[in-house]
Amino acid sequence: MNLKTVLGGVSYTFADLKEVMAKANEEKSGDRLAGVAAETVQERIAAKTVLSELLLSDIRNNPLIPIETDEVSRIIEGDINERIYGEIKNWSVAELREYILSNEVGDRELKRISRGLNSEMIAAVAKLMSNLDLVHAANKVEILTTCNITIGQKGTIASRLQPNHPTDNVDGMIASLKEGLSYGVGDAVIGINPVDDSVESVKRLLQATKDFMNEWEIPAQNCVLAHVTTQMKAIEQGAPADMIFQSIAGTEVANRSFGISAELIAEAKDLALKQGTGSGPQVMYFETGQGSELSAEAHFGIDQLTLESRNYGFARHYDPFIVNTVVGFIGPEYLYDSKQVIRAGLEDHFMGKMHGLPMGVDICYTNHIRADQNDIENLGVLLSAAGVNFIISTPMGDDVMLNYQSMSYHDIATLLRTFGKTPSPEYLKWLEKMGIYENGRLSARAGDPTIFTR
Repeated sequence: MNLKTVLGGVSYTFADLKEVMAKANEEKSGDRLAGVAAETVQERIAAKTVLSELLLSDIRNNPLIPIETDEVSRIIEGDINERIYGEIKNWSVAELREYILSNEVGDRELKRISRGLNSEMIAAVAKLMSNLDLVHAANKVEILTTCNITIGQKGTIASRLQPNHPTDNVDGMIASLKEGLSYGVGDAVIGINPVDDSVESVKRLLQATKDFMNEWEIPAQNCVLAHVTTQMKAIEQGAPADMIFQSIAGTEVANRSFGISAELIAEAKDLALKQGTGSGPQVMYFETGQGSELSAEAHFGIDQLTLESRNYGFARHYDPFIVNTVVGFIGPEYLYDSKQVIRAGLEDHFMGKMHGLPMGVDICYTNHIRADQNDIENLGVLLSAAGVNFIISTPMGDDVMLNYQSMSYHDIATLLRTFGKTPSPEYLKWLEKMGIYENGRLSARAGDPTIFTR
């Protein structure tokens, strides 16, 4: 590999692919914290120049984490389609970028080529793209998945209804659930983050949401976002779970810190297919976020964008129903301000789509980050233009249990109306039956939770 370039009369030399990848990344506080970021704008441009000229085969032949020491690397490597890879292995990263952005290349071509790419290749091309490039490229890809219903169709934006409660009180959760449903939210999943990670608490929340869904014939999916092992025990004891959830990471060591392994995720999927209440075939839900490997001290000197892309290589092995990045949740140590959060959200969405994943985003920020509601609304607009599969929403955009700010039920409705989109077709049909939607848009009854009073 040529790891040298001269810009403006100054020579730049990089030690290895890992350094080139890291220093070609857009500014991220997490990379600076890890000591892998470019020191100057000029050095970043030099790294991008070197990266653009590398071949895809260079990236595959120089793994950042060898397959002998990391099961995530083994999964990513094992899932490559060798025939498709053989057709493109001599492309440069710049040529891959031009192909992705070409007017002649659309959904079918990008889905096909993605099968010959590993996660590091997808990360590399993301580093060469502008924000508009990331929006345009991701919008080409339509990923459909089915659990109880099908989501991801062009012209739709699905949503996760997140009715968290600070004490897991069922009545409080149901009150938030009713309000969200009254705004047409919830087709991706009714997903609750529990305070109490015990099996009994998870069973209680799953049963309560499933009873409500059955009573009102709601065509959606339920999930309680406890640790995967807790959910598995709840399902084995008869709890009605449509999907199994787990946060994942881009290295084996980071996954171990989460208490998971590839074998455990495979067991969970098998259990969900055999004993879960989701129709399938997709029954898994994964969550990610740039910086998680660094926070677990398991990043191996690799930049956070590249590690995030490895998350998606791991995730696609299990054919999930939904995946989302929680883009501003970890904190300013990893994404310092709104500019970094917006960039990361667009990168994650693009990389997920290029892995063939049904990619959603929790467009959010914590109270100690340099961002505000206007910033995440801006990202909501950009991701809607990019064709995001689903967005997470909380009551009034304020999660009182996790203590962070996200999109509100109202925000989802506004984005749908602004872009002329609707919820997924099966869910829209139910919303129209309930009188919440009329003629493809919210009705006068929308926003009234007393709709769900008998």
